[in-house]
Amino acid sequence: MKKTIKIISLTLGVGLVIAIAVAYYMFNMPKRDVQSAKTDFSVSSTDIVNEYLADAALANAKYLQEEGDSKILAITGTVVSISEDLNNQKVILLKNSGDKAGVSCTFTAETNQNTEHLQIGQTVKVKGVIRSGAGFDEDLDLYEDVILEKCDLVSK
Repeated sequence: MKKTIKIISLTLGVGLVIAIAVAYYMFNMPKRDVQSAKTDFSVSSTDIVNEYLADAALANAKYLQEEGDSKILAITGTVVSISEDLNNQKVILLKNSGDKAGVSCTFTAETNQNTEHLQIGQTVKVKGVIRSGAGFDEDLDLYEDVILEKCDLVSK
């Protein structure tokens, strides 16, 4: 009986140590460096919005990896608004005239300073990862923007 309890205790102890080691490793993994990574797709704000409005499932299959992470995108569009979120991160909206929705690009604390010289009406290319595609909300009767995170300017 004592031998069985020792084996069970030892097994649970080893399992607990392994679980803690895996959790520690996952928690301390380096963050994905979007800005130094290669761009997977380069599209205009109009094209990506239209792809999501036409078929969201097909667009997700194109722009998301099998694990669910976003591929890295470079989006070209015209700046229609510049704002700041509650985390003091700059948010710019890229939208061309006549588009139903735009692309909302949230910058990071490290890349905020790159938006200082942006002006409304300027055409820019922004690199980031997609978090949400465009859609139509029937309850509110409005179009929702594509949302990019971890953004930085590629060119002005």
